[in-house]
Amino acid sequence: MPEQLEPDVLMREINDLEGRIGELRQAAAMPDPDLRATLDAALVELELALAALRTMGTAQAGGEGRTAAAESERRVLRTVFQDAPVPLFLLDRDASVRRVNRQAAALLGTSPGYVSGKPFIVLCDLSTRAALRSQLAAVVRTGRRRRAQVRFLSRDKPVEAVVTLARVWIRGEPDPMVVVAATPAAGQPPAPEIPRGRQAEDEAVATVVHRMDVLATASEMLLEEPVFNEPVALRRCARLLAAELADWVFVDVVPDPSVSGDPAGELHRRVVMGPDGERTEKLTRLLQELDPAPGTLPRSVYASRQGTLHPHIAEPGILGSLPDGGPVCGAIGATSVLCVPIEDGRTCMGTITITGSGEHGPFDLMDLGVVQRLGRYLALVMRAARLYRRRAEVADSLQASLLPRTLPAIPGIEVDARYLAAAHGVEVGGDFYDAFETAAGWGFVLGDVCGKGEEAAAVTAAARHGIRMLSRWKGDPAEVLTMVNAALLSENRFVTAVLAGMEDLGDGVRITVATAGHPPAIVIRADGTIRTTSGGGVPLGLFEDFEPAVESIELNEGDTLFLHSDGVLDACDASRTRFGPERLAEILAAGASMPVRDLLMSVERALIDFCDGGLTDDISILALRVLPQALD
Repeated sequence: MPEQLEPDVLMREINDLEGRIGELRQAAAMPDPDLRATLDAALVELELALAALRTMGTAQAGGEGRTAAAESERRVLRTVFQDAPVPLFLLDRDASVRRVNRQAAALLGTSPGYVSGKPFIVLCDLSTRAALRSQLAAVVRTGRRRRAQVRFLSRDKPVEAVVTLARVWIRGEPDPMVVVAATPAAGQPPAPEIPRGRQAEDEAVATVVHRMDVLATASEMLLEEPVFNEPVALRRCARLLAAELADWVFVDVVPDPSVSGDPAGELHRRVVMGPDGERTEKLTRLLQELDPAPGTLPRSVYASRQGTLHPHIAEPGILGSLPDGGPVCGAIGATSVLCVPIEDGRTCMGTITITGSGEHGPFDLMDLGVVQRLGRYLALVMRAARLYRRRAEVADSLQASLLPRTLPAIPGIEVDARYLAAAHGVEVGGDFYDAFETAAGWGFVLGDVCGKGEEAAAVTAAARHGIRMLSRWKGDPAEVLTMVNAALLSENRFVTAVLAGMEDLGDGVRITVATAGHPPAIVIRADGTIRTTSGGGVPLGLFEDFEPAVESIELNEGDTLFLHSDGVLDACDASRTRFGPERLAEILAAGASMPVRDLLMSVERALIDFCDGGLTDDISILALRVLPQALD
């Protein structure tokens, strides 16, 4: 006669049934599902539903026979656990592990105490969990023994096994329990003994050495860049973990508040890396668009700043759900997961989450420690990168303020300029140039302040604007530089400069060049002839007794005046050979008929190609050419 169910027990059975049916649906939708096992489990659920319906209204069976049977089963169970040579698990009604014998612990490669209290199904591969849960429910409900194929997630690698499930009643327990006996499948080795002695020591040492190698490699990868770059660091970190420790890696980051404008910030997915393959590429793209949802492991770790380890995942939704409602863990085959904060001791910037499928055993505390340390390394690099970016933005803004936004339109004259920073965004350079009206016509200046940084920028601003302002009242370039020299004597920095004053002669222009310790100006005649001014003079800001070098030049139609900083001549290639004046002269001669902008661009390209982009000093160049209409 079937056992009668109380109303509250019946409702519990119905709720459990609904949950198991949902899991079966998810299992059937997983990649490479075991459809036969899922079908068998579905039939079992139908039997359970029918059995529950039949119990409604029937009389409860007598308990005397059951009590005697329970006592007998209790004695048998005690003997089995003590002497049985096969792995055995004793489960509560809800399928959590109450106790295991030594053989069961050896099968999983762990200790009996570690297994106790965990849901039995989390010790098994994802693909078999839903069917196994249904089989366990059937055993508890009907009392009939059942067999099922499972894939245990052992410490080293998964173990295929056949398990026999049997219901037992134990005195003092209000609910029935289940005994699970496991037998490795055909072709599988027997359950290994937990390694002891020298073998265990060797394995432990090998594991420690591997983890140390991972951290050493991480340090090299994250620090080898001369300029810290956050996106590069995130991808390198994920690539290392995917190669050495994990099947899937997720890096979630809170954007820099100074860039995003959001001081609170939310976690956003930045990097996802998984196994190679066409299917995983599509899944990776899908997961990259899936920011951590509330209640997921990355969100809780970010909030608590505490690393979390789940050697065996009990809740499939721990990493959230896909758009179709399926759990992320099921889609990526995750059975073990750990998540650590990316924090530098002051600020938490995100999380690193790694998952494993059990092919190499579950993650352990050593893995957690390694990834936590890696998260600290990554946080320090991110902090440096964000600080570097903020300083770069300030430097760019300050540098832009030291140079004219546009050069003025001068009748009859084509003028242009270029500026290249040696280390873009790190420090403010000392180069400057300008073009402006003077008391006698037009002025063109190009200079270089000794040093870099904010102090050099202040001197640069004083020199540039001082020359520009004084030229409004003084038409003689030498007199202007003399007055600026007096103003810079207290700045403790010297400035080299070349100032060219232009006067219209009607049939041409006269250029008066005053040089203060700067590379001399170069004249490019229309036919390509190159002439260099004498140059010389004393840098500004060094001595009270100041006298610049002065020279006058007449420019005709098509002639060009070229000014440049010393970074042009001092640029070096890999063998430390200087670019030098001869190379510059050849380029200028070849570009004598080019538009001024094209001429400057040809010089810029030649410099970058020569030093392979590795400029060691800032570069400023300015050129002005007499146009035909200037002679009308």
